[in-house]
Amino acid sequence: MTEFLQPKGWERASGYAYGVAARGRIICVSGIIGSGADFVSQTRSALQKIVAILAEANAQPEHIVRMTWYVVDKAEYIREQKAIGAVYREVIGKHYPAMTAVQVAGLIEDAARVEIEVTAVAPDDS
Repeated sequence: MTEFLQPKGWERASGYAYGVAARGRIICVSGIIGSGADFVSQTRSALQKIVAILAEANAQPEHIVRMTWYVVDKAEYIREQKAIGAVYREVIGKHYPAMTAVQVAGLIEDAARVEIEVTAVAPDDS
C-alpha cells in the first residue's frame, strides 16, 4: 500500500511527491550509474538498470517510494530537464515518488554524470 502525501494548501509538486507512506517489503537499490556519453543517455541506462534490479525482487517501478539523484553538474541537470522527464516517463512511467537531487563534486566513475539511488516498497509476499 502506498499513499502520496500532499499537505493541504501546498502547491502540488511537479515531477515528484513531497512524501510517501508505504507498507510492505522494502527494496534498497544502491546508487546506479548508466552507460552513455551524455547526461540523458546515462539517465536512461541507470533507470533501466534500476527497473531490472527491482524485477529481481518481483517489484515494479510503481513500488518506488524514494529516489536520490546525484549529479555532477546542476546546470546540466536543469538544462536537460525536459529530456530527462521524457526518459523518466519512458522507463518509469507516470509514477513520481519522493525525490531529491544533489550536486556532488564527483562520482566514483570518472565519466559518470548522474548516479541514482532508489528505495521501493513492494507488497508483502506473505
